[in-house]
Amino acid sequence: MKSTILITLAILMLLPLALFAQKESDRITGVWFNGEKTSKIEIFETKDGSFAGKIIWLKEPNDASGKPKVDNKNPEVKLQKRPLMDMVILSGLTSEGKTKYANGKIYDPKSGKTYSAKAELTNNNTLALRGFIGVSLVGRTDTWTRTTK
Repeated sequence: MKSTILITLAILMLLPLALFAQKESDRITGVWFNGEKTSKIEIFETKDGSFAGKIIWLKEPNDASGKPKVDNKNPEVKLQKRPLMDMVILSGLTSEGKTKYANGKIYDPKSGKTYSAKAELTNNNTLALRGFIGVSLVGRTDTWTRTTK
């Protein structure tokens, strides 16, 4: 009887930890401001276990004519009319430990260019995202900060 009670107590004490446990690699998930704070990107885990990010908020969602902004810088003409809102701009990031992610791609709607990407959580609320061509030495790092929807 005593052992049953002790086992039950142990399970009850550990249950909250199991319920709130998050894989270390999942720390990147959530909503992030880009470096300029002109957009919010929601990073989520995909079915294949990699991470992707889509635009969920724009500081200026409409163009000068009052219409929702579109991907007008895209080199593919057929994609130039797709809305920026809900566009996936980050894809394929894979975890390389507790704080590092690699093998991704990031699309820059301002230029219409796609770059290789890697990221590192410098703390739980700061993400250093590097876009580059070829080797990561030739590129630019943007610091994203965690926010809410």
